[in-house]
Amino acid sequence: MKTSKISSVLIGLALLSSCSEKPTPPVVNYWPQAGVTYEIFVQSFHDSDGDGIGDLNGVTEKLDYVKELGANAIWFMPIMPSPSYHKYDVTDYKAIHPDYGTMEDFKNLLVEAHKRDIRIVIDLIINHSGSGHPWFEEARKGRDNPYREYYVWAQKDTIAEFINKKVITLDSDNIRQWHEPGNGDDFYYGFFIGGMPDLNYDSQKLREEIYEIGRFWLEEVGVDGFRLDAAKHIFPDDRPLDNHAFWKEFRAKMEAIKPDVYLVGEVYDKKEIVAPYLTGLPALFNFDFHYTLLEALNTENGMLLPTKQKEILDFYQGITPNFIDATISSNHDQPRLLNELGSDPQRYKQASAILMTMPGAPYIYYGEEIGMLGLKPDENIREPFLWDEKEKDTGRTSWIEPVYTTDATVTPLAAQKNDPESYFNHYKNLISLRNTNPALAIGTLELPEEEFPSEIMAYARKSDNQEIFVIHNLGKKEVSVAAPEGFNQLVFSLGKVEQVGDKFKLGKNSSLLVTK
Repeated sequence: MKTSKISSVLIGLALLSSCSEKPTPPVVNYWPQAGVTYEIFVQSFHDSDGDGIGDLNGVTEKLDYVKELGANAIWFMPIMPSPSYHKYDVTDYKAIHPDYGTMEDFKNLLVEAHKRDIRIVIDLIINHSGSGHPWFEEARKGRDNPYREYYVWAQKDTIAEFINKKVITLDSDNIRQWHEPGNGDDFYYGFFIGGMPDLNYDSQKLREEIYEIGRFWLEEVGVDGFRLDAAKHIFPDDRPLDNHAFWKEFRAKMEAIKPDVYLVGEVYDKKEIVAPYLTGLPALFNFDFHYTLLEALNTENGMLLPTKQKEILDFYQGITPNFIDATISSNHDQPRLLNELGSDPQRYKQASAILMTMPGAPYIYYGEEIGMLGLKPDENIREPFLWDEKEKDTGRTSWIEPVYTTDATVTPLAAQKNDPESYFNHYKNLISLRNTNPALAIGTLELPEEEFPSEIMAYARKSDNQEIFVIHNLGKKEVSVAAPEGFNQLVFSLGKVEQVGDKFKLGKNSSLLVTK
């Protein structure tokens, strides 16, 4: 299982094809347009005080690790007070959950991150609050309460036919949207669950509260941006134009506070539904990329992903030329990538090679770089990070007993660091490759004119001064292919790759990057 095995023949070709020795290219921070963001669930990441729960000081202690990996930014899953482990039901929008530390701890983390040129993005959950938020506790007191308009209410008889009806969506499988507050009062709307009542954006008072919360985190605390949860559900699905208009307004309000604010939205749908949000949310997660990547690898359909990605990028370009394509291979809601690929190390390494050589601004979910495992329910996709062997791992969290990621199934980071062929070093090398080759970071995606075997994924990445041709063999058998004329200088290889005459032989799940 070689990270970068290549024949001496090819190495010789790579050396001979260069007329003069080229200097080592500089590392460039391409964030936000094409930089790498590392998603962290604080609760499972690193425990600094021995209580079994990950905390912000624990993250601060590991910022050098994030820097070593090569990430340009961190996205924190919710860090605000909440009664649940996942913290998507916020009860105080201007505070830190006490399990995670204090606001001073967070401000110190920001200072230390910025010293390392690492940006900080936090989850801002404004589609709904928690049912324990003071606003909702007031609102449920009666129709005359001044906070009543912060939420969406309806009399039971007017919504009788909708109470137990709901279309299952990609981001929610709950069957109820209307919920009884438990006091015989009107029903309230909560798209996800009753513990998350939706906020009412027809209320100008509520909007001003939300804009003030944004100002607080950007101006007083100093974060670099927000990940906007459930962005599609600010208004119901039958009011998409209101959704689009709100996010444009939100963006304008945030940019008035911080002109370079980073906003990335979660709009879980097909490209035609996603695209209109780009004018309000300049970065959007590309869920199509995730699912198409898996389908391509699992069916050995080589050109499925490049063709789909080119179609999406061209479509978005027609909406706005300056969008940020936030690509993902996994996140906190999906099974761990290694599980999705049948625990096949070679396919797993190839998946990350595809992610890092495709256009976009890729996100890495914590633990993917060491091959963490996890399946539903969500808690088991968010298991503790393994820093070292259990008896040595003073920072390992213990809030949950892991089912999938244990010392018996996953090699801890400390051991992987010393193994040049480990997942960690593979991810680190790929990120470095991306950060030192502008074509891979900000280049266009060009589909080949040549015909390739069905299991071959091939594409070119082209920037002003560089063009790289990428070939992945998604199949289980060796395939012989020819790169386009002139592409004969090695950039990177994965798996078994060798040159025979004017062709390259690529073994199972092997990859090759060449340039002119």
